[in-house]
Amino acid sequence: MTNSQVNPKVEEFFSKSKKWKEEYLKLREIVLDCGLTEEYKWMHPCYTYETKNIVLIHGFKEYCALLFHKGALLQDTNGILIQQTENVQAARQIRFTNVQEIIELETILKSYINEAIQVEKAGLEVNFKKNTEMKIPEELQNKFNEIPELKTAFEALTPGRQRAYTLYFSSPKQSKTRESRIEKYQQHILNGKGLNDKPIQ
Repeated sequence: MTNSQVNPKVEEFFSKSKKWKEEYLKLREIVLDCGLTEEYKWMHPCYTYETKNIVLIHGFKEYCALLFHKGALLQDTNGILIQQTENVQAARQIRFTNVQEIIELETILKSYINEAIQVEKAGLEVNFKKNTEMKIPEELQNKFNEIPELKTAFEALTPGRQRAYTLYFSSPKQSKTRESRIEKYQQHILNGKGLNDKPIQ
């Protein structure tokens, strides 16, 4: 791994990680071996091919994972991809609870990453089921226009989380109240969190 491959924000993310540090570093080594570019998006290490998102490394209480942005399009010949919830349409995870599991799967992981790169090269897209019930409130749309990253982060949320936010933001009668709710949860959305994931102080 050369220094030119290393993103300083990702370095900082790993250096601050108390849990899963060893696992993160092994996953990073595997991903970079596949020739991807290291970036920092949605508060996590994200790896891209010609600016297209391929995989993201993230950690939870019980496991850490490699998230394939278009995992639904992969063959998954080893049956190791996990759909986080039934509402997640495109992304799939491979989960780990220790570094040994990652080492044992290294060759398979590389083949999955290479397949994900081929999916991008071929320009394949996941056919999303349209959710017709959701009407984005005007105040949220204005915020999206002002901060494009917020729109990207919102669209990366599961449909269930999007729906929860949309209902919560739409419910107040006064526009001012709707705006203050959006303001309050803006960083939460950018962090990839759902409305009820963690209380906001």
